[in-house]
Amino acid sequence: MPPSASAVDFFQLFVPDNVLKNMVVQTNMYAKKFQERFGSDGAWVEVTLTEMKAFLGYMISTSISHCESVLSIWSGGFYSNRSLALVMSQARFEKILKYFHVVAFRSSQTTHGLYKVQPFLDSLQNSFDAAFRPSQTQVLHEPLIDEDPVFIATCTERELRKRKKRKFSLWVRQCSSTGFIIQIYVHLKEGGGPDGLDALKNKPQLHSMVARSLCRNAAGKNYIIFTGPSITSLTLFEEFEKQGIYCCGLLSVRKSDCTGLPLSMLTNPATPPARGQYQIKMKGNMSLICWYNKGHFRFLTNAYSPVQQGVIIKRKSGEIPCPLAVEAFAAHLSYICRYDDKYSKYFISHKPNKTWQQVFWFAISIAINNAYILYKMSDAYHVKRYSRAQFGERLVRELLGLEDASPTH
Repeated sequence: MPPSASAVDFFQLFVPDNVLKNMVVQTNMYAKKFQERFGSDGAWVEVTLTEMKAFLGYMISTSISHCESVLSIWSGGFYSNRSLALVMSQARFEKILKYFHVVAFRSSQTTHGLYKVQPFLDSLQNSFDAAFRPSQTQVLHEPLIDEDPVFIATCTERELRKRKKRKFSLWVRQCSSTGFIIQIYVHLKEGGGPDGLDALKNKPQLHSMVARSLCRNAAGKNYIIFTGPSITSLTLFEEFEKQGIYCCGLLSVRKSDCTGLPLSMLTNPATPPARGQYQIKMKGNMSLICWYNKGHFRFLTNAYSPVQQGVIIKRKSGEIPCPLAVEAFAAHLSYICRYDDKYSKYFISHKPNKTWQQVFWFAISIAINNAYILYKMSDAYHVKRYSRAQFGERLVRELLGLEDASPTH
C-alpha cells in the first residue's frame, strides 16, 4: 500500500466496492419484496452506494463511542455527533436499517442457517488470504466478543432480560506475531439440544471439527498451531502432522480428549515436585510434558523438542525452568490476551436481534482490526501515526464523505 493510503483504502482491501454494491442490490431487492408482501412504504427510496457507505460508517462509529444505540448520534445527549448527523437523516438511516440485507432470498438448495451472511464471510476469507501472509506460529481460540462489562453493570434487570442470548460461537485462527485474524469459523447454536452452544464446551469432538475447519487452508505450510485444552487431543494432532501442520497445546484432564495418552502422566503424584520440574513421555514426534509450577500443567506437542530448555520469567520469583514448548506456549498466548485487551473494545456495539446480523457486524469489526494491523505494517503508518481509535474515527468520516480519502493510484 502506498504512503498516501487512507483508512478506507485499507478497509476496502477486505470490503471492496463490489461487495458494497451487492449489499445495495440485495437491500433494494428485499425492500421491494417486503413491500409487495406487506404493503408499500411511501417513504422508501432505493438505497445508493454512497448511502450504503454512510450506513456502514454510522454502525462502525459505535465501536469508537462504545454506545449501544447508533441512533444516539441524532439525539441531543452525550453520544450525539452533529457533524455525523448532518450526512443522513435519522429517518433515512432507520429505513436502510429496516431493509438492510446481504442476501435477500434463500436459494432452493440452501439449508445452512447462516445463508444470509455466508457469501460475505466467504469473500472476507478470500480477501484475508490474499492480503496477508501469516507468521509460522498461530493460535486457535475464541476472541472476546461478549457484552461490554460497563454496559452490563449499568443495565437494569429488565433490559438484560430483553437481550437475547447469543446463538453462535465465533472461533478464529490468528497470527500470533501480529494479531491478524487469518480465518473465522462460526458455529451456530441449533436450539438447546445436545449440539447447542451450551453443550459445545464439553464436546471435544465438536471442537476438533472447529479446528479442522479453521486449518483447512493451512496444510503443507509447516505452521505451528497453539491450542487450548478443549481442542488439544492426540488424534487431532496426529491427523494434523500428516498434513504438515505442527501443534502445541495445553492439556486438561477434565476438558481435553485424553484418548491414547498414558494414564501415569494424567494423574498427579501424592507429593508435589519442586517448581520448574517436569516429566516427559514420547511417542514418535509427539511429547507429553507434565510441568509443575504451583500446580500441574500438561502440554502435548510435536512442534518442539522436549529436551530443549526454556524459562518462564516471573517478576517476583525470577526465572522458572521449563521445556521450550511451555515457554513458547506462554509467550504466544500472552500476546493473544494482549490483542484481545486492546482490540476487542473496538467491536461494533450495535446489538441486533437477528443472528446473521450479529455475525455480520462481528465480521466487519474483525475486518477493521485486520485493516489497522496492515496499516501499522505499511508505509502509510509512518506518514500519520494513527492509534486504533483515531483510525476508526478516520474510517467513519471517510465512509460518510466528510474526509477526502486520498487516491491509492
